[in-house]
Amino acid sequence: MAITLIQTHQKEVLFPGPKYGIVLDAGSSRTTIYVYQWPAEKANNTGVVSQSFKCNVKGSGISNYAENPQDAPKAFEDCMQKVKGHIPVSLHGSTCVYLGATAGMRLLRLQNETAANEVLESIENYFKSQPFDFRDAQIISGQEEGIYGWITANYLMGNFLEKSLWHMWVHPSGKETTGALDLGGASTQISFAAEEKVGLNTSDIMKVTLYGYEYTLYTHSFQCYGRNEAEKRFLATLLQDYTTETTLTNPCYPQNYITTFTEAQVFGSLCTEDLRPERYNPNNTITFEGTGDPSLCREKVASLFNFSACHDHEACSFDGVYQPRVKGSFVAFAGFYYTANAFNLSGSFSLHAFNLSTWNFCSKNWNQLPLLLPQFDEQYARSYCFSAHYIYHLLVSGYKFTEESWPQIHFKKEVGNSSIAWSLGYMLSLTNQIPAESPLIRLPIKPSAFVGTLAFFAAVALLCLTYLVYLCVLSRNQRRSQHALDNMVDSE
Repeated sequence: MAITLIQTHQKEVLFPGPKYGIVLDAGSSRTTIYVYQWPAEKANNTGVVSQSFKCNVKGSGISNYAENPQDAPKAFEDCMQKVKGHIPVSLHGSTCVYLGATAGMRLLRLQNETAANEVLESIENYFKSQPFDFRDAQIISGQEEGIYGWITANYLMGNFLEKSLWHMWVHPSGKETTGALDLGGASTQISFAAEEKVGLNTSDIMKVTLYGYEYTLYTHSFQCYGRNEAEKRFLATLLQDYTTETTLTNPCYPQNYITTFTEAQVFGSLCTEDLRPERYNPNNTITFEGTGDPSLCREKVASLFNFSACHDHEACSFDGVYQPRVKGSFVAFAGFYYTANAFNLSGSFSLHAFNLSTWNFCSKNWNQLPLLLPQFDEQYARSYCFSAHYIYHLLVSGYKFTEESWPQIHFKKEVGNSSIAWSLGYMLSLTNQIPAESPLIRLPIKPSAFVGTLAFFAAVALLCLTYLVYLCVLSRNQRRSQHALDNMVDSE
């Protein structure tokens, strides 16, 4: 008797070796180029994409090239030469390139759509002369940025798939997804799996299907609430308190720090346009002097948020925006991570530890900061205090994280060797590496049923084997008895 139980799945036959994909994350403050790699024989499989190279483009974001759009792609050249050296020449032609522009370009499009289109056209023309398979340069929405960031975080953490005992990709049993908190230069995003019972009468609730599983996802992007634009709005509010003076105090800047801005640097953005003084002159200069007052800094930063617009509704963050209650674990990346890291904090820590580090840092004078920071850069160093208080109000007063739920936020830059950024989720989506339905990862029967069936047939096989052994022993004993009986007859 033979019993055979087979789990079958089809595989596409592909030539062995790696495949590559390139994504340019064109943020408001800078552009980062990511190269992703996966085995070609598993191009339509899952769980195999990883980051193999990363390059930060020198200079500012592409939205700053509005007046000289032809110069935007010139900044890419140094990084693109390194990318060409990283990817084998024989694979250049089959390597797809995607550029996704975020909040900086979203703001430019609102302010000057013609300039935004010219910047993108200049970039497209540049990549058409490159050896790679250029696919698209587009401005993605804030909601897409939030969803792709959530996909990246959960993909890297293995929350969508895991390998079974039979080396098949299956959905992890009982594994929860993690929420994603992204703080960029011009916008910030929050995305997490919401309760099934939340209302669907809002554009912030979406049904997302990945690998055959449906997720109810809340995601919202706050334009002008990125770290850089928020600080511009903060400086603008400080100016409103002083109508005639040209030297102002800033409680969020360190003691003994003095810096000067033009009015254009503060009010030139669409985010601060409505705060411009009546006698606005882009060439006028304003001097800010730091006082290093953490208590006053926290108090004044709160004015950037309109918490009263929620009218004490629990399902509301700020500015009257609907948000269900946060639950489960979250990963906070980009600006969240860099601010915490400046205070020697990373991973999970208490709200008390964050506040303690904030107060300690904000009380220092400017001359002490080079000794405290692992990497000293004036532009970032002067603003870490503001960033910390801003993050506090965003996460605690806005998103409603408490002392109990705060430790469930994990401040991370990467998982393994892959950066947590929306770019990976973006590429996975555009290359169909993360399909809604994938027969290669769907077992004909559920794993639990398969285990039960296998155990049943194994038990049957064992019983049959035991019965056969019993029959053999019985037959042998019968032959021995018969032989002994024959011998007795012969002797008589």
